[in-house]
Amino acid sequence: MKMANSLRGEVLNLYKNLLYLGRDYPKGAEYFKRRLKNVFLKNKDVKDPEKIRELIERGEFVMKELEALYFLRKYRAMKQRYYSDVNKTN
Repeated sequence: MKMANSLRGEVLNLYKNLLYLGRDYPKGAEYFKRRLKNVFLKNKDVKDPEKIRELIERGEFVMKELEALYFLRKYRAMKQRYYSDVNKTN
């Protein structure tokens, strides 16, 4: 039972972190929130600790992908701003 509780905590943390990252999702925060909730609800009856760990790992992968997406978007915006400023001064 103890392991199930610790996995539950990990799942809740993952959900909260993904929800936080979803605020800047390109298709909108509400779209992301609905999809996230559906995925978590779809897997709510999974009891096997190994399967739960796999799902947590998949969720952590999605978090890293979202962070990379946002970083790239910021980088492109900064690069575009910088180069448009440089071209205006010449």
